[in-house]
Amino acid sequence: MSTKKLHPVSINILGKDYRVACSEDEQESLLQAAQALDSQMREIRDSGTVNGADRIAVMAALNLTHELRQAQSKNTSPSGYISNQLANLRHKIENVLENP
Repeated sequence: MSTKKLHPVSINILGKDYRVACSEDEQESLLQAAQALDSQMREIRDSGTVNGADRIAVMAALNLTHELRQAQSKNTSPSGYISNQLANLRHKIENVLENP
């Protein structure tokens, strides 16, 4: 079992600084995630429809989770997608062969 050394990383979300420990190979991903969250929270705050940092955070988390689930549902079954595409192609080929 390998243990990764954790390093503190400073991130800023909606004007507040946070220090998060993560492995060196995950730092870039963490910074990108923090930027995406900050952007989402600023967009919600600037819309004026949600007040309070905690509510903004919940709405941002909900939005980002929804986007993630949508992306995952599109990619969960590549073999199913390929099977559907092959079935469509087979159907087209059969139509062409039956109706020259």
